[in-house]
Amino acid sequence: MAASAALAVAAAVLPLSTPASAATGDTTVTVNASAGLGTVDSAALGANTAIWDSYMNDPKVASLYQAAGIGALRYPGGSYADIYHWVDNTAPGGYVAPGTDFDSFMGTVKATGAQPILIANYGSGTAKEAADWVRYANVTKGYGAKYWEIGNEIYGNGVYGSGWENDTHADKTPDQYAREVKSYAEAMKAVDPTVKIGAVLTMPGNWPDGSVAAGDTGDWNHTVLAAVAHDIDFVSVHWYPNTSNGDQSLAAVRQLPGELHEVRNLVNQYAGADSARIGIAMTEVNSNSGGGAFTSRPNGLFAAEAMMTALENGVFTVDWWDTHNGAGNISTVGGETDYGDMGMLSSGTGSCTGSVCEPAVNTPFAPYYGIKTLGALSDPGDSMVASGTSSSEVSSHAVLRADGDLSVLLLNKSSSAQHTVDLRYLGFTADSAAPEVKRWAPGDDGLVDATGTATAASATLAPYSITVLTMHPKSGTGSSAATVGAPGTPRTTSVGANTATLSWPAATGSVDRYEVYEQLGTNIQLLGSSTGTSVTLSNLPAGSRHTVNVLARDKAGHLSRPSVPLTFTTGTPDDSTCTVSYQVTTGWGNGFVSNVVVSNVGPSDINGWTLTFDWPSTGQSVSSWWNADITSDGQHVHVTNTGSNAELAPNGGNSVNFGFVGGNDGANPAPTAFTLNGTVCRTIS
Repeated sequence: MAASAALAVAAAVLPLSTPASAATGDTTVTVNASAGLGTVDSAALGANTAIWDSYMNDPKVASLYQAAGIGALRYPGGSYADIYHWVDNTAPGGYVAPGTDFDSFMGTVKATGAQPILIANYGSGTAKEAADWVRYANVTKGYGAKYWEIGNEIYGNGVYGSGWENDTHADKTPDQYAREVKSYAEAMKAVDPTVKIGAVLTMPGNWPDGSVAAGDTGDWNHTVLAAVAHDIDFVSVHWYPNTSNGDQSLAAVRQLPGELHEVRNLVNQYAGADSARIGIAMTEVNSNSGGGAFTSRPNGLFAAEAMMTALENGVFTVDWWDTHNGAGNISTVGGETDYGDMGMLSSGTGSCTGSVCEPAVNTPFAPYYGIKTLGALSDPGDSMVASGTSSSEVSSHAVLRADGDLSVLLLNKSSSAQHTVDLRYLGFTADSAAPEVKRWAPGDDGLVDATGTATAASATLAPYSITVLTMHPKSGTGSSAATVGAPGTPRTTSVGANTATLSWPAATGSVDRYEVYEQLGTNIQLLGSSTGTSVTLSNLPAGSRHTVNVLARDKAGHLSRPSVPLTFTTGTPDDSTCTVSYQVTTGWGNGFVSNVVVSNVGPSDINGWTLTFDWPSTGQSVSSWWNADITSDGQHVHVTNTGSNAELAPNGGNSVNFGFVGGNDGANPAPTAFTLNGTVCRTIS
């Protein structure tokens, strides 16, 4: 933010619609309706279904999905996908419950009004089998199944030493997976060119991210994307923070934005101009992948927080694992029984651990209600917008509705403390009517109507609760008063060390001018404006990251709702007198080894050098090093020469090579800029 504030442009910050003097609560929540985070997809909220689940196609399940706003159903169920044969509904080595065949599943999909996300059998299947499935689904039956993943967690096939995923290929390397993905994609699209093909990636910052198996030339993600980036339509990642309790799970959600940004960086790196059409799907998420507390209130809060955070950070569908799973470890959390069931709905009184049995089948567990609050927050086509809070115990998410209403979700993460929230708005003014209030709090029978318990300016949040407020705009204010629509999705046409040129599809209506705003938390700053559909932004710091929206202003001065966001990073100067190569040579999910090469390509000798850089993520650190001396101050890293490598000869006469072992709590992106003795260097790969 400090770097952005130094830009030689006029800053434009929208005024608060509620004066700061009105503050009475212990927490302030600020919502900026002009800082767009993306559009809610029709498949945004999803759930996994599994062929071992005899209740998966109960009519009540479809109605519960529908009531929660679930718009995507994944089939046939995680790792079972790699032993499943759709044509005869068999899974050799696994159990298949009666009535779980593909057509029965599609009946539930249609009854829900959702769309399927189908996993083609990679582990023991073939490209022909997958293509035949596409033919049956979309040609013979006319189901219009759009999304098809190639396999489940194929990186778990033993190539990195742990093998839970069935894979009968003799070659289990990422190179082989990439070759097969290309073959599957070609065969499936030959049947139906409209299908979207997804490749499996590892989640950055989670095992086995960064691991390179013996004989391989790169890790899973880089190897796969280098080969298939132009053949696929989306990538699929899974996320289980695997923490020991609900509070830790909620805290772990802070890792998601950085990890998903790294996924997008990888896609950008390998797909180039095709990157804009490649989506990110988080097809499995839960707080734990083993024995944890799953059915009690903290995991319901986690479901809402994690799923909405994923959507705000570029995911088009996020699918809870799973619908019914069965009783596991029994515990007591906050005075309620936790059945250790990863499902969102009960598997019934026949599902027991010892003498403790689950409630009646299809009884909603806490994660179902957490997801249902997201259904109350938004509908497909709504615009997610930026929000932030002053308290670490309260989180917020906001959506600008298609009809101009604003919905705000407030989540109290404290198990014991009540919080009173003061709400502030940028780019939106609420009318005088009391907001509609939906609440899920201890003692509530699910998600209840609590209208009358809050105002547009203030709400009191019970411990471990979620509250959703929906306000109408004051007449003649905000984007609802504009006579122009939102501009189309912007893209960069060129990016330099200090400049970036953007273009975008025109907005509907009579536009006076377009304005490009950078997001600075919940504030926005004007970077540039244009009467056309492109602009060049100047005076940007080298190696700096920016997230921007384009808004249209009509002839009366009203601003439209924001475009879909664009994130870009400026380069480093081609004419610099120094170069730096930064390479991660190995990684193991939460740690890594890096090698750095520094060269002096200027005309003058350097005798004694200092190299500085900043970590992009707060979770990155240096623990040990060699061939240099390294100190850190937060995210700032300071490297100096040793006695034996102080000299850097001019014109690239020699180079200095040093390395270090680092740790990463979450994503591990490469630094974007290095400074040698005060000069920003050209970063080379």
